[in-house]
Amino acid sequence: MNGYQRIKAALEGRWPDQRPIMLHNFMLAVKEAGITQKIFRENPGKAANAFIESTEKYDLDGVLIDFDTATLAGAVGVPVDFPEHEPARYHGVAIKSLDDVEKLKKYDIEQDERVQIWLETCRLVKRYFGDEKYIRGNCDQAPFSLASSIRGTQDWMMDLMGPEEPVMQLLEFATQVTSKFVKLVAGTGVDMVSNGDSTAGPEMISPDMYRHFALPFEKKVIQTAHDTGLPYVLHICGNTNSILDAMIESGTDGLELDYLTDIHKIYDMCAQKHLFIGNIDPSGIIALGSARDVKEKCLELLEIYKDSPRFIMNAGCAIPAETPEENIRTLVDTTRNF
Repeated sequence: MNGYQRIKAALEGRWPDQRPIMLHNFMLAVKEAGITQKIFRENPGKAANAFIESTEKYDLDGVLIDFDTATLAGAVGVPVDFPEHEPARYHGVAIKSLDDVEKLKKYDIEQDERVQIWLETCRLVKRYFGDEKYIRGNCDQAPFSLASSIRGTQDWMMDLMGPEEPVMQLLEFATQVTSKFVKLVAGTGVDMVSNGDSTAGPEMISPDMYRHFALPFEKKVIQTAHDTGLPYVLHICGNTNSILDAMIESGTDGLELDYLTDIHKIYDMCAQKHLFIGNIDPSGIIALGSARDVKEKCLELLEIYKDSPRFIMNAGCAIPAETPEENIRTLVDTTRNF
């Protein structure tokens, strides 16, 4: 089997010849390519080469194409900073009141330069690998998190305590934006799409609020992905034990979960029907731990999932740029040889 076939098998619940590996490693890939984050986010050719070189260097089975969590926010008017050596980040707000949601509708994300760079990078990577490697096009933020970036986290949390109708109007707008990006990314030829919705996690809102304000809109985005014919993966950072059942209810084909979520609970709820991607601590273990630490965590995951094919080895979130090469090679070798 090649990488594409391994990941497709895991997604479908069939046993691959080896455990597949697809890393959330864009920051490390950029560093190892010898370019800055500025060049990476401005030049799709350089960005594609960074992903390609990293995938070939470590013989990964798939490519997770990601840039930052500020692209869609910036495309609808949120002020964004562009550090030379770090991913873009948003600051400030696009609207100062929920009464201003209508003003956001003047934006067309398809015309946004950074959106187009993201799309062209997906096209270039897919064109290079074809059906040799599995390509996952991440689609930035899911609706709840995008709404939070549009209003600013503090104001958004206060909005949730007020009248519901304007909150739902912003969430509907954010859903339209995210869904459009999902369609655009799907049109590049990638094999899978995904979103992050970490502001909707239990560290920010209660499980009941997640079910009411985030889950219905995640479902709409996931249906959009399925309408394009592609599988979908949902990611939420932090400890998601209390909303794991709701995340599964979203209709997602797979979950990418953080190391803080109980792996035994993940196995119990996902191993039979849902793909699991993760969930080694990207900082404490992969970046700052020893090769032995990485090996032990890999073996722990592999042992727990030894009787289920629905597993892809990865970190629980984005891998830091400072990660030692030895630790990535240890992750790959341990997984391949299990």
